[in-house]
Amino acid sequence: MSRADTVVVLDFETTGLSPGMGDRAIEIGAVRIENGEVTGRFQELMNPGRRIDPFIEGYTGITNEMLVTADPCEVVMERFFDFMGSSNLVAHNASFDQRFLDAELARISQRRSGDFTCSMLLARRIFQDAPNHRLSCLVDYAGIPMDGTFHRALYDSEMTAKIWLRMLDTIGDRHGIFDAPFALMQKLCKTPKKSVHTFLAAYL
Repeated sequence: MSRADTVVVLDFETTGLSPGMGDRAIEIGAVRIENGEVTGRFQELMNPGRRIDPFIEGYTGITNEMLVTADPCEVVMERFFDFMGSSNLVAHNASFDQRFLDAELARISQRRSGDFTCSMLLARRIFQDAPNHRLSCLVDYAGIPMDGTFHRALYDSEMTAKIWLRMLDTIGDRHGIFDAPFALMQKLCKTPKKSVHTFLAAYL
């Protein structure tokens, strides 16, 4: 059974919000976690084949000049596909990253074999008293040191990985569930917040 502490945590920076409307990835960052330990990192800019607008440049800090010399999306995604392998995947607001991952993989005739789940949905259930569940707020709430810039893919994936592991530790401390399976986290993300304690108590 796949463990929740053995995953690839990823984050995309993109030209916009929807691959269905033609938006493309411009950066991917990822952290591989095995048995709760970081064992690998992946970060690359990628050239989407057109200029990005000033809002995206300001939001991400990624400029058109930086992307001119980057490899095309298809080349980078082939390398990321090898890095990802068959791992299960985690992202913050995962529906966004999942759409872009699947769209970019489809362009190179590949499909992921791992399942996806969302650290933001899990945080809404495990850290219910956090002021909100944006990544930067959760990092501050959890007392995790911040030494980089949000909205860059590798930094966001590293912070997401730390939040993910902190939540797994919290589940262990509160509910005695250690070495939790990935499938349990997927189910927990769909459990009503008021039912979380009952759900985890029933698991034991």
